[in-house]
Amino acid sequence: MEDVYLVGASMTPFGKFLDKSVKDLTRESVEEALADAGATREDVGAAWFSNTTQGVIEGQYCVPGEIALRDMGFQGIAMTNVENACASASTAFNGAVTAIRAGVTDVALAVGVDKMYDQDKAKSFAVFEGATDVHRQKETFERLMALGDGVTEPVDEEAANRQRSPFMDIYACFAKQHMKMFGLTERQLAAVSSKNHQHSTQNPKSQFRFEASIDDVLAARRISWPLTLPMCSPISDGGAAAILCSKSALDRFDKTRAVRVLATAMGTGIDREPEDLENHITRRTAKRAYEQAGIGPGDIDVAEVHDATAMGEITQTENLGFCAFGEGGRMAEDGETRIGGRIPINPSGGLESKGHPIGATGLGQIYELAVQLRGEAGARQVDGARHAIAENGGGIYGIEEATCCITVLGRD
Repeated sequence: MEDVYLVGASMTPFGKFLDKSVKDLTRESVEEALADAGATREDVGAAWFSNTTQGVIEGQYCVPGEIALRDMGFQGIAMTNVENACASASTAFNGAVTAIRAGVTDVALAVGVDKMYDQDKAKSFAVFEGATDVHRQKETFERLMALGDGVTEPVDEEAANRQRSPFMDIYACFAKQHMKMFGLTERQLAAVSSKNHQHSTQNPKSQFRFEASIDDVLAARRISWPLTLPMCSPISDGGAAAILCSKSALDRFDKTRAVRVLATAMGTGIDREPEDLENHITRRTAKRAYEQAGIGPGDIDVAEVHDATAMGEITQTENLGFCAFGEGGRMAEDGETRIGGRIPINPSGGLESKGHPIGATGLGQIYELAVQLRGEAGARQVDGARHAIAENGGGIYGIEEATCCITVLGRD
């Protein structure tokens, strides 16, 4: 199989853009990625389009990619639509890489776009209801709630925010399990959030750009104990894209800025007990990605992980092998995951502050890592970054994500 290179990457600002359509965000993402690659539409032999919300919000349930891309001039090429919950965009990236390795095309486009804001807020939040087994939702939530059995929530007068994604409650269950098994503290969760919000102040494309101390995070409005508002990702509008090519096609592009795709691995879960962390979906998928890349956790210089909440970052810090199970909270509290620390995680600001337009999130992570590996990240640059990893999970099945995609990138 030929080596695959990322030669163009883009990300729109993430945020609330009621005046922009899916087509607008697609055009902005793709044109910027083509310009970054020095490519034209005619160079692209196949495209993968990621979107999760347009069907629910606008009724465009079918062929969203063909419609959005055809409107900006792509014609006659193979197009594949991708929906894989929050892992949709990284799944699109995986599809494009796989096609190039298989010799189906030598240049491919992966683009992810979502518009989650709508005047009807019920539509915005309805998207999340379909990301678990709709036939077993009561059973699923009962099993998740049991993860925190024995952990007592504090009694106070503050009412939790009722308009929220059910995934905030799911991550709260994961946090309680970690508290029970390893002694995770609220302050360690707040340390993750505080770090990511500080990182976001250096990212001009981030949805939120404000600093928050650990005490500020702890004092913020409660969403689902032990999670407060700054610990949780917002809903977002935005897009991101990547132009990929085979090694034999690399001469057509600027080799000096090319980033090599060392691995892209996808996985689903297996039946396991909650305490069997070695068989967590991310742990198992990451092991395959490291084997494919020929490197290990100790070789990674920078990571973007799926911090839909601060708990998500702690979980994935451990699953990716950056520390032992149970040590992710301590790592964050000790500053090891900050820019300048032992292993900077989410220098973009992460989903908590950069934003989380579901169908674009995974490619947003890949954009950040490409910028880091090229040495183009400015004030948030991780010094000497040569190897990078992105973890992007989606949906819930049982006691963990339904799907997971791991991407490893490097500079030759």
